[in-house]
Amino acid sequence: MTPAALWLIEDNGLFRATLARGLERTGRFVCTGSFRTAEAALAAAVPGAAPAAVLLDVGLPGMDGIEALPRLRERLPSSALIVLTVFEDEDKIMRAICSGAQGYLLKTAPVSEIAAAIDDVLGGGSPMNSRIARRVLELFSRLVPPRKDYGLTARETEILQQMVEGRIKKEIASHVGLSVHTVNTHMRNIYEKLQVNTVNGAVAKALRERLV
Repeated sequence: MTPAALWLIEDNGLFRATLARGLERTGRFVCTGSFRTAEAALAAAVPGAAPAAVLLDVGLPGMDGIEALPRLRERLPSSALIVLTVFEDEDKIMRAICSGAQGYLLKTAPVSEIAAAIDDVLGGGSPMNSRIARRVLELFSRLVPPRKDYGLTARETEILQQMVEGRIKKEIASHVGLSVHTVNTHMRNIYEKLQVNTVNGAVAKALRERLV
């Protein structure tokens, strides 16, 4: 199998050289580009020279790695972009992901883990160090607004689900095993709790706020 071409963008020359040797020793990769700055890598990004993957640091002299990500994506549309850094704060993680990073790894990871992550990206995955993945999950959990509690009972929630699915009162009554009169009472309670006046209003609120 032909080794995958890699570019390393890292201002620490010793780390860059050590990582390149370690990855090449696996027999799966060959380092065809080694750059101290993002500017140098962008200058080398010409048609026909695209590597399979680019590993870049965040804290680079001049243009930082996060700023470079969309520019690299524009110049190297077929290359996988992987952030390899010492930073694990939420702001940098989110900015890197939003800027097009397909993986976010820490420099403290062993070469074997970095090599496996590159394989994962080239196979269509989006690898992250376990600590980074936990940070991302915590961040996204805070971004999702908590579901508002309207005090719906289990039966009211069940009937609201039937309403969302487009069933009329008779169909709901048959499905949940209640009389039409009882279903009508539950629906009035749902309207009151959700502060709406119609089936459409209840359904729209249920879908918008993910109540069912």
